[in-house]
Amino acid sequence: MEARAGHQPGTGGPPWDYLLDAWRELDVPEGWHAEIEAERIRLVPPSHAHHAAIAAEVQRCLYARLPDELGSYRTLSVHAAPLGKLYVPDVVVMPSELIAAADPDTLDPMDASDALLVVEITSKGNAREDRTKKYRAYARAGVPMYLLIDRFDTRGAMVTLFTEPSEHGTYKHSDAVPFGKPLALPAPFDVTLPTDGFPV
Repeated sequence: MEARAGHQPGTGGPPWDYLLDAWRELDVPEGWHAEIEAERIRLVPPSHAHHAAIAAEVQRCLYARLPDELGSYRTLSVHAAPLGKLYVPDVVVMPSELIAAADPDTLDPMDASDALLVVEITSKGNAREDRTKKYRAYARAGVPMYLLIDRFDTRGAMVTLFTEPSEHGTYKHSDAVPFGKPLALPAPFDVTLPTDGFPV
């Protein structure tokens, strides 16, 4: 479900601040969340139970070795303001002090460039966006690690860790494993993610 924010006079589309203000004012149905992409505010429906189970397993694994100064968060909005994009990843790892310092009276997204790891788990309706638009946005924002858990990859369910982001919107390195094989996450996590329990 998409809603285009009203265009502002004399512009090719609504400016970022206008979109962000509209996003803050949305009354989103429980379980849904809103994202900003391509000058539109898009409502994303609640995820499937398998989707939620995978996110919980990833968090469980991360917390086993997560440094005290970092936190793992669900439904945390992050923005790449220069790109005019705002997403709600399935899991975000970010310094805890930045979360604690957030203004409790405003609904503001966190800066994607502060994230150490972003995790997206594909659904049937958003797999392409996770593989392309979000991949490019996180790379351009400088997110050091992007973990894509693709339940609908044409090769079969796959988990890919992208590292070494480029300002051109690509990651220079990737490690991919099929569901069932473990995947090593480097420092500051230094943990092996088991995927054999991931439901498809």
